[in-house]
Amino acid sequence: MLPAPYDAILKELHRFMPADRVYTDPLRTLAYGTDASFYRLIPKIVVDTDSEDEVVRILHVVNTHGVAVTFRAAGTSLSGQAISDSVLVRLGDGWRHYRIFDDAAKIELEPGIIGSQANRYLAPHGKKIGPDPASIDTCKIGGIVANNASGMCCGVAENSYKTLHSMRLVLVDGTPLDTGDPDSREKFAKSHAHILDGLADMRARVLADKALAERIRHKFKIKNTTGYSLNAIVDFEDPFEILQHLLVGSEGTLAFISKVVYNTVVEHPHKASALMRFPDVRSACRAATALRGGAVSAAEIMDRASLRSVQDKPGMPEGLDKLGPDACALLVEVRAETAKELDRKIAKVKETIKDIEPLEPHRFTPDPAEFGKLWNVRKGLFPAVGAVREAGTTVIIEDVAFPIESLADGALDLQELFRKHGYDKAIIFGHALEGNLHFVFTQDFNGQAEIDRYEGFMEDVTDLVANKYEGSLKAEHGTGRNMAHFVELEWGRDAFALMREIKELFDPRGLLNPGVIINDDPRAHLKNLKPLPVADDLIDRCIECGFCEPVCPSRTLTLTPRQRIVAYREIARQKDAGEAAQTQKAFHDSYDYDGEATCAADGLCGTRCPVAIDTGKFIKQYRAWGHGRWENAVASFAAGATGMTVHAVSGALRVAGTAHDVLGDRAMDGMASGLHKFSGKRIPRWNTSMPRAATPARLEPKPAADRVVYFPSCVARHMGAEKHDPDKTAIRDRTLSLLAKAGYEVVYPANMTKLCCGQPWESKGFMKQADEKLQELECALRAASNGGEYPILCDTSPCLYRMQEHIKGLNLLEPVQFAVQYLGDRLEFTPVNRKVALHITCSSRKMGLAPIMENLARQCAREVVVPDEIFCCGFAGDRGFNYPELNEASLKDLRKQLDGCTMGYSTSRTCEIGLSLHGKVPYKNFLFLLDEASWPKG
Repeated sequence: MLPAPYDAILKELHRFMPADRVYTDPLRTLAYGTDASFYRLIPKIVVDTDSEDEVVRILHVVNTHGVAVTFRAAGTSLSGQAISDSVLVRLGDGWRHYRIFDDAAKIELEPGIIGSQANRYLAPHGKKIGPDPASIDTCKIGGIVANNASGMCCGVAENSYKTLHSMRLVLVDGTPLDTGDPDSREKFAKSHAHILDGLADMRARVLADKALAERIRHKFKIKNTTGYSLNAIVDFEDPFEILQHLLVGSEGTLAFISKVVYNTVVEHPHKASALMRFPDVRSACRAATALRGGAVSAAEIMDRASLRSVQDKPGMPEGLDKLGPDACALLVEVRAETAKELDRKIAKVKETIKDIEPLEPHRFTPDPAEFGKLWNVRKGLFPAVGAVREAGTTVIIEDVAFPIESLADGALDLQELFRKHGYDKAIIFGHALEGNLHFVFTQDFNGQAEIDRYEGFMEDVTDLVANKYEGSLKAEHGTGRNMAHFVELEWGRDAFALMREIKELFDPRGLLNPGVIINDDPRAHLKNLKPLPVADDLIDRCIECGFCEPVCPSRTLTLTPRQRIVAYREIARQKDAGEAAQTQKAFHDSYDYDGEATCAADGLCGTRCPVAIDTGKFIKQYRAWGHGRWENAVASFAAGATGMTVHAVSGALRVAGTAHDVLGDRAMDGMASGLHKFSGKRIPRWNTSMPRAATPARLEPKPAADRVVYFPSCVARHMGAEKHDPDKTAIRDRTLSLLAKAGYEVVYPANMTKLCCGQPWESKGFMKQADEKLQELECALRAASNGGEYPILCDTSPCLYRMQEHIKGLNLLEPVQFAVQYLGDRLEFTPVNRKVALHITCSSRKMGLAPIMENLARQCAREVVVPDEIFCCGFAGDRGFNYPELNEASLKDLRKQLDGCTMGYSTSRTCEIGLSLHGKVPYKNFLFLLDEASWPKG
């Protein structure tokens, strides 16, 4: 039961919001209310909004009842600014519209667009947005602007504040304003003259107070996101410009940002990097200071502790382990329009710092693979600390800035504070050109002594940065709850009073994200600390950053990997705390669907996770925990009688196909839907793209000089084309045709009808049975390949991926790998005159095949479409039959991206079912396209 007045608010929300976008249950409010910080507040109500009109109506509701509301984008915030114990409003998929105009000099973006996606829109024009935060592949435009997030290259010259052209916003009273629309400005000037007059008055008073005006200008010469963007008051005369620039970095405390127009910046095509190694911090800082404002685009400083944390990782540059105890590195990047200009800039960099003695000569590389390896040093620092911390502790990353001339002294003083407070494994790195340092350490908040240690450390850090060096307590991570109490310490009484006045002018009742930026509680940064109970070895390293979320197929349906871990940690906490059995059961039952049933377990989350957590592996383990003796017995029987099982599936497909022919699409679909629903999802959900039983192969292998073992997966063996596919050819025939053209003789493994890689069992958590099937397959493949003499082709990527993971010493290849390694020198590829779609399976992505598959497809077809933002189809083996809503949620944007496509290709037959259903074009195995487009050379 919700406390008053939230029960009344809920009823009012349900009058205009769909019920499936308003949440009050314990699991989802916890999971959806968690951000990347080390704070936790659980909202009473979570609302997913898709339009500005909904935001306006939500604001009217909260105003009526006088309750707080917090707006949330991606939740990658590190300082606690995206959490609430009241009403939390999240951005849904409706906030992803954009427009590029003025010859790509400007881009209009809605707040739900991910930062890197905006850059992909601009890439064909040679442009990008200015801000480049480390979380750009996850964080959204709304959060980037609201936090004035910057990054490694944008500094203070190309952040949101400096590249903002205009914005559309909604005030707390529900009034919209588009600062780029003269009509909107005119209406606002009439309805809210008090705000514009108030801002104009502030400017006049600040300019009259020369000391305050100069302090504001001085504070923003370096990176600064502590408090409000007071520089707007001295930088602009137009009250509308002041208003919109105050919104930058306001963390949702002044208004809701519903649209942003950026002035774009150039994305230089030529780049080179060097990992400069110096004997100590002071030398590296001297070099950074000398390079500032010159030819360098980025200069990332890394202390010896940072380098030590990654020096033994695979793929790191040589020699890091040989550096002395005080060594320091500067990772420098130079960018240019032409290769000649790049060489000139590199020469200038070397000349600029020639008098600063390095540990070895500076070596720049323009090779993307090589400088990618250098940048992996920088990218690996935060994960390196997170990966080795003790279970139950959190990773804290703080973010300060010093005047550039004090950077070395500031860094050395920070190291001394680490020693004083016992943070022996803390590391320092950051954006040296801006005097911006990040320091990372692990913290246990499970005991008062540890909390006291953290409190003492923060008191010393804030005194050091704000008082000794007059730096920024927050340079780019936002004020949040973490630094809200210290804003006055940094800014002083007069500037802080100005911030209070700004808050009062925009939000007089304090309803927007209270406790953030301005907080009178001196212990606010020590309260509402996030519990991190030990839950399971597979997930205990999770830092809840949310980097995994954009690639998760269930992200708009139920939970993301981060949220699954958050919810399971709560299960562990409830168990440890001995909470009521009824409470534990209710939460656990919710998790069975939200956490387990709708998880595709595709493992793509692990490719984005800073500490390489594959939440899918944990969910498979969770499924295994739920299996009893009966379930294991059935799984063992099915594994032992694979031939019979496959035969039964083929029979079922024949019966379903006959019924489909008799009843037609609509009647068959309706009957299947009813059976699925009333069986409690036990009966698989038939759909109109369901395959027919596979037809027998017609071609026979032909003798040739070279041999290849071909293992058709069990799904490829028993699943043929769908009813509406004009090409009913068996995949085995297409594969044999392709191999014959290339001059290969095909060898099949013995007893093939009984063989399986074990993937169907593994996905359900039956690991013992899965491994037994894999061992059986391995024996057959070793024999067929003459102990590994011949390459082995499997037509299904997920199966092949499992085989590669566990079978060593055999040359195992899926279609793309085989084509690149064994067909390129034997076949010519002539593009077919069609526009085709390409789906790169999650397994192919994990194998690093995405760019290779796309390039190969473009050799085989006139035009190739790779749908945007679809990383996994969500069919998840056979899970799409029982939980079709997962497949539907993942592919809801597919159809509109396939305009003009006549065929789609992939490398997994079950994926192709869901893709055909939601894309409305037949999808087939990639081998079909390779066969159609290829001819023998000569």
